[in-house]
Amino acid sequence: MSKRPISEGLFTWPLPAPPAQPRLLGSRCEACGAVTFPRSSGCPRCGEERMESCELPSRGTLYTWTTQGFLPKLPYLGPETQKTFEPWAVGYVELGDVIRVEGRLHDVVLEDLAFGMELDVVVRPFRTEEDGTEVYTFGFAPAAQSM
Repeated sequence: MSKRPISEGLFTWPLPAPPAQPRLLGSRCEACGAVTFPRSSGCPRCGEERMESCELPSRGTLYTWTTQGFLPKLPYLGPETQKTFEPWAVGYVELGDVIRVEGRLHDVVLEDLAFGMELDVVVRPFRTEEDGTEVYTFGFAPAAQSM
């Protein structure tokens, strides 16, 4: 079965072998240092067009969160249907002192979520296409104890 990322250039692919963590791919402005995710061809802060690619930290802290209580529409629709959909957590995660990124929170119990909780970038299966290709996306999960 073949595998592919949901979009090229969002995270390291192919995935690194453990114990290395997947990394989100952003860009940094060569003029003012602003960081963007996903990658950008221009700086939202100063308008500069000289942007360099960068790997973002693989660990961050939970800044805020909520729940997704309804079936999302394309392009966010996964394999769930109205009958199988269960609400899930989504949050903003502050990666170092660099940037805040929104993503699905995996392997969490809503009651256990806390501001400042450490989370790692994870890459998980999102859906399977008609030809059998597994499509992967990123999210965040409680920090591994081994790091």
